[in-house]
Amino acid sequence: MSDRIPPAALSVLVALAVLLPSAAAAGFHEGGVASCGGCHVVHRSEDGSPVPVQGELLRAGSATDTCLLCHGEGAGSVLGTSVLLPGPEVGAGDFVFLLEDELNDGPTGPARSIPGHAAGHNVVAPGSGLTADSRWITAPGGGFPSASLGCTSCHDPHGNQNFRMLHDAGPVQGGAFVFSDDAPEAEGLDARRGVAESPGEHTAYRAGWTAWCGNCHGSNYHEGIAGEGFEHPVDEPLGRDMALYYDAYDGDANPDGGNAARSYIPEVPFEDGDADRFSTSGPRASSRLSCMTCHRAHATSAPAAGRWDFRVHTLSEDGAVSGSYPIPSPYPDPAQRQLCVKCHDTQGHDRGKGCLQCHREGGPRGDGVPSGGSTFGGR
Repeated sequence: MSDRIPPAALSVLVALAVLLPSAAAAGFHEGGVASCGGCHVVHRSEDGSPVPVQGELLRAGSATDTCLLCHGEGAGSVLGTSVLLPGPEVGAGDFVFLLEDELNDGPTGPARSIPGHAAGHNVVAPGSGLTADSRWITAPGGGFPSASLGCTSCHDPHGNQNFRMLHDAGPVQGGAFVFSDDAPEAEGLDARRGVAESPGEHTAYRAGWTAWCGNCHGSNYHEGIAGEGFEHPVDEPLGRDMALYYDAYDGDANPDGGNAARSYIPEVPFEDGDADRFSTSGPRASSRLSCMTCHRAHATSAPAAGRWDFRVHTLSEDGAVSGSYPIPSPYPDPAQRQLCVKCHDTQGHDRGKGCLQCHREGGPRGDGVPSGGSTFGGR
């Protein structure tokens, strides 16, 4: 029998090779088959009809609007359809809360308005009603220009091997800004499934998050140098006592009954080099506090992309005054206090107030004594 492939069969194989991507073909953001045409107008007309062309031959009016053509809807959407009915929380938060008209559920609300611009990172996507942050010319604590903020400020649209295609050190957005620190390390959910995070499956933050956030926000944010009102150490080991308290705490209804093997909650994550997205265990003494411990990367219905509202006393107060989306509590107790208590034992100390009512740089603690900011290590 001849080993040669008949010419007719060879023609079929060649055609299939052209039409079908191989098993090793790159993904959409890595030069995969036809991927360029998903974001860029390759030809001035398609199917005989003219195609509108935007800057850089984008299919939408801005880079972020182009990203939202695919990522704005469906499973794992980063822009939900309603500020009151966001999609499943897969880790980073939802930009839809930037469209909220009021976020203030604290004691000054509604007299002192906190608009949706304060909900997180104000990505510029005019086609979706998202505009630059009117409060800041540059990122608080740093120098990234607010008018340039978009999906591609953090993510490489053409793909790389980093977690969520985050940028490494170097120029971003064609040189609009330069990062000094490489992308952080993590393992996350498959956002395409549309399955919400849970204590048993969640983002595992491993290393480098605070330094990477510092690319835009400076290296001293929350340490009294960057001008931020609230002081708190960042990027420090939790230590033995703090780790033990995290493990023991199982909500206000069961503050000392927790189990170290099941103490993890995605609402208060920590950074650890051995973190696993399926782990339910609490931190070690060497586990670290990071920006992601208290904030999400995109936006939430709490000011400053908080994982919970830092201005309320109990989590049930979230949304009560503002009418905004109430962030779900990980604990069933309706009197559950804000989640600073996962690390800080404030029973009998908080005097019925939210933490930020007292712990602000130079502000009153409620007893007339100026606070020096919050402390770390004590419970």
